Amino acid sequence: MSQSTHNTDYQLLLSVLKAARKRMGVSQVELAERLGNTQTFVSKCERGERRIDAVELVEFAEALGVSPQELLCEYLEQRSRNPFARSKKTRSRT
Repeated sequence: MSQSTHNTDYQLLLSVLKAARKRMGVSQVELAERLGNTQTFVSKCERGERRIDAVELVEFAEALGVSPQELLCEYLEQRSRNPFARSKKTRSRT
């Protein structure tokens, strides 16, 4: 399991999160206010400069007024349609 924010699957999750924000008509500034954080924090999360964990994903979803399940379902649907989204570790463990 890759920890990189450049992982294809993680980038897909971020695109789903960003699309949900835009679909709800919420700016980064407004989302940041709802999260009790800064616009810079939201921007870094959306660009993958800062990795978000499961708890933060739930907080983002709730701040957008969508269920975390809805976001994950959208991510999983897109992932299943895109075979390149499924990243695999190329290094073997020895």
